[in-house]
Amino acid sequence: MRQTWRWFGPKDLVSVDDMRQAGVEGVVSALHHIPTGALWTPDEIARRQRQIGVMRDGSASGLNWEVVESLPVSEDIKKQKGDWRAHLETWKESMRNLRAAGIEVICYNFMPVLDWTRTDLAWRRPSGATCMRFDLPDFAAFDIHILERPGAAEEFPEWVVAEAALRLAGMDEDRKAALARNVVFGLPGAAEQFTLEDVRRHLAEYAGMSAGTLRRHLIDFLSEVAPLAEEIGVRLCCHPDDPPFPLLGLPRVMSTEADYAEVMQAVDLKANGITLCTGSLGARPDNDLPGMMERMGERVHFLHLRNVTLEGDDLRNSFFEDGHLDGGTDMVAMIAAVLAEERRREAEGRTDISIPMRPDHGQDILDDLGRKGQPGYPAIGRLKGLAELRGIMTALDHPLVRGA
Repeated sequence: MRQTWRWFGPKDLVSVDDMRQAGVEGVVSALHHIPTGALWTPDEIARRQRQIGVMRDGSASGLNWEVVESLPVSEDIKKQKGDWRAHLETWKESMRNLRAAGIEVICYNFMPVLDWTRTDLAWRRPSGATCMRFDLPDFAAFDIHILERPGAAEEFPEWVVAEAALRLAGMDEDRKAALARNVVFGLPGAAEQFTLEDVRRHLAEYAGMSAGTLRRHLIDFLSEVAPLAEEIGVRLCCHPDDPPFPLLGLPRVMSTEADYAEVMQAVDLKANGITLCTGSLGARPDNDLPGMMERMGERVHFLHLRNVTLEGDDLRNSFFEDGHLDGGTDMVAMIAAVLAEERRREAEGRTDISIPMRPDHGQDILDDLGRKGQPGYPAIGRLKGLAELRGIMTALDHPLVRGA
């Protein structure tokens, strides 16, 4: 398993020096400043590579940009409307430019409108740490009473609707505004402070679209880009829905193992692969993460290792981002399945033996609490998670354990 770290560029409060001190082997990054649908030029790609390659004192970092996360898929492509064909050709040209720069792994997602959804970006735990949280009644209060989406109340269980009304009654205007900000934080361009009317407009553009239609659009997209990726030596890996169940009336098509199996079979190329995120998929109690790795591991090109604790047994639950070795996913079993897949690849003679992984998210602890960094991406919280994951990897790959 190749240990990587997500970096948001020069404005990231976690520096290249910090990554180097964490002992990671490679960097996951993207050109976040380039608008969705625009070309990633060789010059811009090279500029990010140079930024990763140097430390504050000008010395070489020894780190390289190894995984793209994400090369965004435009809403026009997802809807097959507007400039979607032009965006598709631009996406392919960006992929060519990335491969020419030596980058072989590209993560993307096909979630409509929302990249991810949380109701609290700094929920306090008993230890004093903070983490991201999705609270189903709070989300329902936003959807039904703040956003006032038509028909929203019909999409939640009766107890959630009743609890949402109680929650709303206890909120002052500041709390309502904070909840709305947290939910729309996962919107593309949310740093521009989307209004509720902006959200309603985005949702209206998907009105009436079924999951079947969105899945067909994903397969159409992959039918265009995956053959090119196979030809030039790029591994594409689709990130799951986060959370992995419908929200705001929007369709979801990458939430379960069955979803992935259908899309992998429809475009049956090695280049058409999976970002196996144990946090996103782990937010559904019916997803078996170690089993998914065992059954679909040959198409897993990238790993996000994090853990969540669910607060119920339904397919839609409240949950929070727990410690990497806590929560519902058995991380020892998960990493054992990854190492078994890597040994299988080695026996096959594959060149992509070592699967890149990164410690995804993390709780804000110690100095993270005053740093005000990117939500979900604290320096020390992720380093703690990486150390824990590294310990499991080292133990399971030890000859005494492998030979047992």
